[in-house]
Amino acid sequence: MDDTTRIPLRKLQTGLVLLLGLSILLTYVDRGAIALAAPKMNAELEIDPAEFGLIVSVFFMAYTPLQLAVGWACDRFSVYRLFSLGVALWALATFATGFATGFGMLLGLRVLLGLGESICFPGASKIIARHIPAERRGISNAVVVAGIAFGPAVGTFFGGFMLAEWGWRTIFWMFGAATLLWLLPWGAVVRRIHAETSFVAEKPYPMLRLLRFRALWVVGLGHFCANFANYFILSWLPLFLTTGRGLSIATMTLMTTATYLLQGTSSLVAGHLSDMWTASGRDEGALRRALCVVGATGSAIGIFSVAAAEGTTALFGWLAFTGIACGIVNSNIFSIAQIFAGPRLAGSWIGVQNTLANMAGIIAPGVTGIMIKASGGSYQSAFTLAAAVCVVGAVGWQFLLQRIQPVEVD
Repeated sequence: MDDTTRIPLRKLQTGLVLLLGLSILLTYVDRGAIALAAPKMNAELEIDPAEFGLIVSVFFMAYTPLQLAVGWACDRFSVYRLFSLGVALWALATFATGFATGFGMLLGLRVLLGLGESICFPGASKIIARHIPAERRGISNAVVVAGIAFGPAVGTFFGGFMLAEWGWRTIFWMFGAATLLWLLPWGAVVRRIHAETSFVAEKPYPMLRLLRFRALWVVGLGHFCANFANYFILSWLPLFLTTGRGLSIATMTLMTTATYLLQGTSSLVAGHLSDMWTASGRDEGALRRALCVVGATGSAIGIFSVAAAEGTTALFGWLAFTGIACGIVNSNIFSIAQIFAGPRLAGSWIGVQNTLANMAGIIAPGVTGIMIKASGGSYQSAFTLAAAVCVVGAVGWQFLLQRIQPVEVD
């Protein structure tokens, strides 16, 4: 390549990470759109709370088991092409949801959404482990997981406006089209990164042998508990604020958006500080463990307090606290996994870990819907359960996880 057109490697790495972060943002915009549309969609299509819980959960029934296969594929085939195919599939599924006519069609499209989005975290972790050095691992993963928060924030802000002005179907049409546009810069950056860098393909590691590592199961448990909180909030917060607390759609939109913005900002700050710690030569793993314990404990306190809060001010205060706590734990989960796995195992490791973690997506929305229906519309027991799961996560991070260092493989 001519020197005049050469792009510095660090800028290419930054562009790659930013696009990965944007893809996760779009992932959560698209998967969370169903919850945002629910206040009007459920009424129009006559969907009750238990049916809505199943619609949310069926996404994870497709998404979760595919993590194993996709993680395996990321270690053996072009992760960049797999990413492109996945994005295209979930964008089209999102767009088509705007034409849904009933319960059955929504179920089918949520399955397709899960198939497409299954590439995200195994693919992103494989790419980061391959291209990003340890001293920038924290902020790179923070940019990616910040999409978990910024996605719902962006989706809630713009989707809430569309819901109020143009109805629930417009949300899916606009979000699906926006996701398709992501493929254009992705293709350009991938071509550049291939032209400017070289890397040796890692020898694949047998999946069954990977399962012998205790750290994989413990990190998977911590990830499950964090995801339980994330998916509980993502799936039910809009309905809790509107039907459980009687807030207007406009107020719900502002409060939910602010909560997610704080969560995303918290992830970025925690990622940046952890990189400063690592660059100073201190123990990266010890800090990341401590941050996960703090974040999981704070999430438990925040979620429980949201349900008990009296008045709009207290409610928003505890939502903000919860968002910050969730952001702290989320920003460190994948960094810990990448320390253990290294570039060679990253795709398969995250595939297994994300399978365990996203069982929460199957369980949390559906169980919550059943609990709300059984309690006559009360959310108290559902919030208590979510808080208890976060406590389990904090205990796992602190007492069950061994020293955080690369696992030994032959």
